[in-house]
Amino acid sequence: MPEEVQFFCFRDNSLTPVTEGQQSEVQLEVADSWLVEDGRARSIDEHFERFARRVSEISPDCTPSLPAFFAAVKAIIPTEGRWFPRIEFHAEADAPHHLFLRLRKAPDQLGTLVLWTLPEPDPRQNPTVKGPDLSLGMQMRRNAKMHGADEAVILSESGYVLEGALSSLVWWRGDTMCSSSDDLPWLPSITREEVFSIAAQMGYATRTERVKPADLIDLEIWALSSLQGIRVVSDWIGLGGPVGKGIHAESFAKRLRMLSSTIV
Repeated sequence: MPEEVQFFCFRDNSLTPVTEGQQSEVQLEVADSWLVEDGRARSIDEHFERFARRVSEISPDCTPSLPAFFAAVKAIIPTEGRWFPRIEFHAEADAPHHLFLRLRKAPDQLGTLVLWTLPEPDPRQNPTVKGPDLSLGMQMRRNAKMHGADEAVILSESGYVLEGALSSLVWWRGDTMCSSSDDLPWLPSITREEVFSIAAQMGYATRTERVKPADLIDLEIWALSSLQGIRVVSDWIGLGGPVGKGIHAESFAKRLRMLSSTIV
């Protein structure tokens, strides 16, 4: 079934529909997206803040327009149904407008997933910013599917785990939640921040660390995203051993859903 997409350009303080022939992702410099269910979403202001920080760095002239853009985005999202809107900043120097919205129907909630390690070092050009490497991330995920997996795991040049092609990864050592070291190049994940905060509220320890895939054998592993929330890893192709069971996932998923609030 084809993806349902409505594409809008922000001009004159409002969102205007863009015809199909004008839709483009050329020079997609910044993007952000989140799940909306019946008018409710998690951490939408944090998504706006992440988007605004990067846009302000590369195009300060656009900064004054962002509050009105965000307000227009909130107002246009339907209050019924499951949606996955994406805000975009296009950097074409001669373009009259730079801020866009893709209003997309969200896919169904998925269950567990299988990982596969990308057999080359991180190929991304700007891994700490969401937008420039989105197409590459989708390509890496397609490669994973060709190998019987759902998601590709990206490694650093030294072989350390960074993140998934389109997801963040966390794992459990006993009752300690862990993720990749902060000095490695990975995209700051809002969902990871949410689950780390939930862990702290529940009395679990958290930490970051440098690990190689084999260091995660027998551990409970999650893939995180704003769209899918928590997905338990059921297998990791080529890991060299099994992964652990998702014993913490259900309680965290319930608390994650409780973070949703009305967006308007």
